Amino acid sequence: MTGRSRVSAALLAVFLTIGAAACATTTIRRVSADPSRYRDREVTVTGRVVDSISLGGRGAYRVDDETGSLWIISDSGVPRTGARVSAKGRIRDAFDVSIFGGRINLPGGVSSGMVMLESSHRLR
Repeated sequence: MTGRSRVSAALLAVFLTIGAAACATTTIRRVSADPSRYRDREVTVTGRVVDSISLGGRGAYRVDDETGSLWIISDSGVPRTGARVSAKGRIRDAFDVSIFGGRINLPGGVSSGMVMLESSHRLR
C-alpha cells in the first residue's frame, strides 16, 4: 500500500466511525436526562410501542425502551401498539400540536413536553 492509499484508508475509517456514532441508538433515559444535548439532533431509539394514535396519515406513538418512554410524532403513519420499532428523528422540547387540529384530545405527553419528530421508522 502506498502512502497515499494509507491516508485515504485512514480518512475513510474516521468518516465511517463518525457516521456510525451519529446514527447510533441511544436510550430514552439518556435523551430525557439531557434534552438540550439532543435538541434538533437526529437520534435513534429502539423499543416497544406502548400507545399510538393516528389521524389522516399522521399520528403519534409512544415508545418504551425499559429506560423510559418517548412520544414520537410521525407524518407517515404509526406502528401498532405492541410492535417493536427503531425510530429515527429529531428531538424537540416543545411541540405545536396544531397539525392535528383542535378537535381531538391528545395525550398530555404529546401536547406538551419533549417529543421526537420522526424522519423514519422500521419494525424490528
